[in-house]
This record gives sequence, C-alpha cells and structure tokens, in this order.
Amino acid sequence: MKLTRLPLHWLILAGLAFGIVFGLIAVLAGWNEFTNQWISPFGTIFIRLLKLIAIPLIIVSLINGVSGLNDISRLTRIGLRTIVLYLFTTVMAVSFGLVAVNLLQPGHYLSDEKSAEFRAKFAAEMIEKPETQNGPLQFLVDIVPENIIQSMSANTNMLQVIFFSLLFGVAMVMLPNSRVTPVKQLIEALNDIVMKIVDIIMMAAPFGVFALIASITTQLAGDNIRDTLQIFGTLGMYALTVIIGLVFIILVFYPLLLKIFTQKGPFGFFKGIAPAQLLAFSTSSSAATLPVTMECCEQNLGIRKEISSFVLPLGATVNMDGTSLYQAVAAVFLAQIYGMDLTISQQLTIILTATLASIGSAAVPGAGIIMLVIVLNSVGVPTEGIALIFAVDRPLDMLRTVVNITGDCTVASIVSCQTKEIKP
Repeated sequence: MKLTRLPLHWLILAGLAFGIVFGLIAVLAGWNEFTNQWISPFGTIFIRLLKLIAIPLIIVSLINGVSGLNDISRLTRIGLRTIVLYLFTTVMAVSFGLVAVNLLQPGHYLSDEKSAEFRAKFAAEMIEKPETQNGPLQFLVDIVPENIIQSMSANTNMLQVIFFSLLFGVAMVMLPNSRVTPVKQLIEALNDIVMKIVDIIMMAAPFGVFALIASITTQLAGDNIRDTLQIFGTLGMYALTVIIGLVFIILVFYPLLLKIFTQKGPFGFFKGIAPAQLLAFSTSSSAATLPVTMECCEQNLGIRKEISSFVLPLGATVNMDGTSLYQAVAAVFLAQIYGMDLTISQQLTIILTATLASIGSAAVPGAGIIMLVIVLNSVGVPTEGIALIFAVDRPLDMLRTVVNITGDCTVASIVSCQTKEIKP
C-alpha cells in the first residue's frame, strides 16, 4: 500500500510516533539547537495555518448552517424544541467538562519549573485580560462588536465574529428565499472552498505534529529524559479527565434526559443505536455516520422519517456535545500548563465560545482541533499548546464522536416523544 493512500489518522499517528522518537533521541544526543532551528519552524507554520483558517471557517460554516434552517418555518414547533435541546445539552457538556478539569486539575501534574518554562517561552503570545469593574455581565457586552472588520482582524475576538455570523444567517432566514438565493449559493460555494482548504491543511498535519512534538519534547526536557516522561504522564491525566467527562455524559446525563422526557430506559436506546455508535467510533465523523444514525433511529427506535430527517442532520451540524466538552477541558488544561488562572468570567467565556463554535464545527475528523483555536484565543491561552494534546487527540476524537451522535439520537427521541411522532 502506498503511503499516500493511508488514512490521515494513521499518518498523523505516525507523525506523532516519529516526533516522540526523534525528540527522545534529540534529548539524549544533544540535538536541541538543531531541532529548534530546523524542525520547530514547521510546527509553527502548521499552527499558523490553523489560525489562518479559523475565522473564515467559523463565518462561512455558521452562516451556511443557520441560513439552511428555513425548514423551521414549516416545522416551527419541532425546530424550536430541537434547537433549544441542542443548545441545552451543549452548555451542560461544556459545564461538565469545566467541572471535571477544575476538580482533577491535570495540568498541575506538571512541575512548577516546567510550567514556568511554558509561561516564559510563550509570554509574548499570552493575552492578559485586564480586570474590569463593569460588572458580571461585561462578557455579554463584549460579544457585540463595534466594528466587525476590526473583530475579524484578530483571532482574539471570535465571539464577536460568531455573533455577527449568527445575525447574518438569521437575517437570511427571515428574508424571502428568492431574495437570498444568490447569497446562499455564494456562501455554500465559499463553505466548500474553506472545507477544501481545511483538507489541504490537514494533509500537512502529520508533518506539523512531528515538528511540534519533537520541538516541545526537546525544549521542555532539555537534557533530562525524566522531564519528558513527566510531560507524557501529565498528558495521560488530561486524557483521563476528558474520558471521565465523556463517560459521564453518555452513561448518566443522556439516560437521565431520556428517563425524564420519554419515560424510556437506556438499555433499548443504546441497543438500537449501537451500529451508529460503532461507526462513529471508527470514522470519527458525525457526517459519515449520519445515514446509519438515521436508519437506527427510524428502524430501531421508531422515530418517523419526518423527524429524523430534520433533527439528525441539524444535530450533525450544530450539536457537538463531546467536542464541546473536550474543548473546555483542553482550554483549562493548557491554561494550567501555562500557569494561568482563568477567572469565572473567562470560564463563562469558554462556555459561550465552545457552545457557539460547536455550531460551526464541521462534522469531520479533526475539526475539533481547529475549533479549539477559537476557544483558546477567546481566553488568551497560547494556541501553540495544541501540540501537546495532538498526542492523544485521535482516540479522544473517536470517543467524542460517539458522544456527539448519541446526543443527536437522544434529542431526536425526546422531540419525537414530545411531539407524538413515535410509531405505534
């Protein structure tokens, strides 16, 4: 089999493995300067590519997603219930993630000395949030931009860009379809172009991951191999924190919602959607799993096609509970690594940003990493730290995709039951 025909995730894992091996060899052989001069720049270029596409991605994805909700005019009651439930589950998922990461504090497993090195190395990229006396609702005020062009000029104003994109999409829905058709076609074309750019950038991911992991290993470990092992131990605690949050959502939160709103037990529900969950785990793509998800819901759970064809495709676009939880944990974890103490206001910003960013997150493997750039920038955490969590991103991506589609099926079941659309 040719190397170019290998699935991307295997290439990324290969880049990760080579990066670890090269980093360890560099530490032992004293190649730190060579690595910093000739390897590290490629990692920086990859991070810049992620930053480059972040704002175009969020704008076109959100506008395209919201403007395509014109079915709400025909299914107002179902559409409103669906959107409210999706937003509710996403907010709760982010909140669970924040609770888990604040209780377990995986970033604090790194020594104070290494945390200080992180802070010193990326001091220029850190954005100090000035204390404000404008009251507890200042973060709501900050969502509304004064100048959208100025907001789009910096990755630190993502919430304002998201607000404008949502407003733009809602305005398109409210206008007659004949008036906005050309704009919809343009947005759809731009969305396809941006998605293709994302594909191109992700093609460079194996090389970017190799460079980032090799660079971080040598920069942090210096000439001490024990420091390298400490880094990966800290990373294991981060992965465990994410997994605990995901397991809680899928085994406690969703069954509780089903019990409250449908009076149905979780056993039949999980048995019915098991094929979709397995496919989601193997593909890491809600979009690729969508046909099987719809089939499971219609045939195994008894949800009518009129409901599943609206709720589930919408969920694949706007409902990313697992991804949102992971973004919240990753943001606070990296802040802890950098020795940054996020305030309550900043953590509320994470909830808002992760919730809204999930609406524009593409239902494809690896999209969560790009959306994480948005969340990190919103609270001033340097995005270079993404290199660390790349090491375990693929298995976590598989798990959070299972949570994503399980959330879609949960909401579809609730909407169907509440609107009396379950087949007898």
